[in-house]
Amino acid sequence: MTSNRLISETSPYLLQHAHNPVDWYPWGAEAFEKAKREDKLLLISIGYSACHWCHVMEHESFEDSAVADIMNAHFVCVKVDREERPDVDKIYMEAVQMLSGRGGWPLNCFALPDGRPVFGGTYFPKNQWTELLNTLRDLNKNEREKLMAQADQLTQGIRQQDFPSLTATPEIADLENAVANTKKSFDWQHGGISKAPKFPMPVTLNFLHHYGFLKHDKEVLDFVYLTLDKMASGGIYDQAGGGFARYSVDERWFAPHFEKMLYDNAQLISLYSNAYKTSQNPLYKRIVDETITFVQWELSAPEGTFYSALDADSEGVEGKFYTWTSVELQSLISNSDQFFGYFNIQENGNWEHQQNILHGNQTRKQYADANNINPTEFESHIETSLKVLLKKRSSRVRPGLDNKFILAWNGLMIKALTDAHQALGDETYLKLAEQAMKRLLNTHLSSDGQLYRISVNKDSQIDGFLDDYAFTIEALISLYETTFKTHYLESAQAIMQYAINHFYHNGTGMFYYTSNEGEQLIARKTDLQDNVIPSAVGTMTNNLIKLAQLNHHIEYDDISNMLIGKMQESMERHPTYYAQWALLSLLQKDHRQEIAICGPDALAFKRKLQAHFIPGAIYAGSTAPNSFIDVLKNRSKTGETLIYRCRNKTCEIPISHPQIFINQP
Repeated sequence: MTSNRLISETSPYLLQHAHNPVDWYPWGAEAFEKAKREDKLLLISIGYSACHWCHVMEHESFEDSAVADIMNAHFVCVKVDREERPDVDKIYMEAVQMLSGRGGWPLNCFALPDGRPVFGGTYFPKNQWTELLNTLRDLNKNEREKLMAQADQLTQGIRQQDFPSLTATPEIADLENAVANTKKSFDWQHGGISKAPKFPMPVTLNFLHHYGFLKHDKEVLDFVYLTLDKMASGGIYDQAGGGFARYSVDERWFAPHFEKMLYDNAQLISLYSNAYKTSQNPLYKRIVDETITFVQWELSAPEGTFYSALDADSEGVEGKFYTWTSVELQSLISNSDQFFGYFNIQENGNWEHQQNILHGNQTRKQYADANNINPTEFESHIETSLKVLLKKRSSRVRPGLDNKFILAWNGLMIKALTDAHQALGDETYLKLAEQAMKRLLNTHLSSDGQLYRISVNKDSQIDGFLDDYAFTIEALISLYETTFKTHYLESAQAIMQYAINHFYHNGTGMFYYTSNEGEQLIARKTDLQDNVIPSAVGTMTNNLIKLAQLNHHIEYDDISNMLIGKMQESMERHPTYYAQWALLSLLQKDHRQEIAICGPDALAFKRKLQAHFIPGAIYAGSTAPNSFIDVLKNRSKTGETLIYRCRNKTCEIPISHPQIFINQP
């Protein structure tokens, strides 16, 4: 079998294309030099290993020798794993969005030899793809000036980065009006925001959960719970094996694209953990436990860190691993009427090719109550049946695993495990989090605080981006809050200082996504807007606030207050796209607080407090006198354990029992 230059790469996505007849280059100087030398356009094709439509385009076009001949003769073809190089993806995604008004993957962008884009799109069927190749070949040969003009226009648009200016203080952000406008897009039938396709959007739901709780807005809280119930019962959730798919192609969470991403599941574990704190709904506890079990079984390496994703396809068919015919189900499940009724199983299938996706229109308890079934017996029957299916499914050909470790996503997962530990009290989850962080710091952190983004069975090679720093610091702070081990805070502080030195720009008052020592692309971008992953700048702002609360860093306070002020207009106008900023503003005014616990029972007191939802709180504590952390200085009294609550740089009278603290407003 012939191979191309990608055979030497470690990325599972690039290796998927290593035997294409296309003469793929990895991103790098060799491809750019060849394009300049031969005066050819670059074809920059970007995707990720779990992407279904990336596979489709590969099978239709990139594995076709005739198509490959055109690509090889007239273009220098570059394959990019967007998860390895999100900085490259940001540039060319913006170009495609400017051209077409939409984006997605696979992303295919044509560029001049200097990297400036001239045209692009997402998925192209084979015939359209060959027509496009021939058109661009002719333009490059005969009408180069048109391509040059297009490149100038697109590059100018990409480089235009109008950073928001500080026009107001965050104390006057009108979040009430912003949420009122957002309510107009609530889907009260199926949960979630907007129509199909429907993404979980945990960042938005997290803000709404906090807002509903703090503002005593029952309507908002009910909407959050409805959404969590519908997702947990729907086809987007793997009813047999746990874990969430990336999104639903329909508005009712029925049919997913079946890829499972670490970042989605991490954030949803955190969200369901916090929702369990406010509701004590056993469904949310089950979803947390099952999703963590899925991550342990499917996405965990022996050394404790977490793989990136599971493919949507197996045996070349999307969803084959997860779906069932009614004949299969009949043969496996005894007394199947209730199972078939709840999961909407159809004799000829409820999905494609006579297959059934397990999905409920309501929670198990709601179904049992509506059908006069004993809820406990029904739950037991469903659980027993799903275990049978899971065992049977284990003999199927498994979806492909993307086995690279992405630092940012591992940070999200570690944070999720600490959230689950706090909500549910399971010590195993904290052990998993600490084990993963130890491994990550050994392989992804240099002595000066620099982070590396990716590792695949060897040491990291790609420099970290802002999200790697933001989510690692966030996880370290959360581990400190959960264990009171100061070395986590020391690491967070060192990494933060490196990030400020290399990613923060005093002139613009903004964090960039790339380091000032990293590769210089045609533009240097930032990361302000929330998407399926939180804004890296928003997360970094929250980290600055927390570190300032613990150790009184005036510089951190100044930067974070300025950033929140800059983002005020955006969060008011588009709270679903800037939900993390809206949450920061919500907490900043009245709800930020330090909870310092000092004395021999500090860890036991902490566990009781952290089982409750206390938005805006950061915990610090020690069983012995501590002078490393400012908020703990001079707090210890021999033989006593005391809880101090400090707000707006003022501390209240210490409290001697967690329940007294919990009962206070």
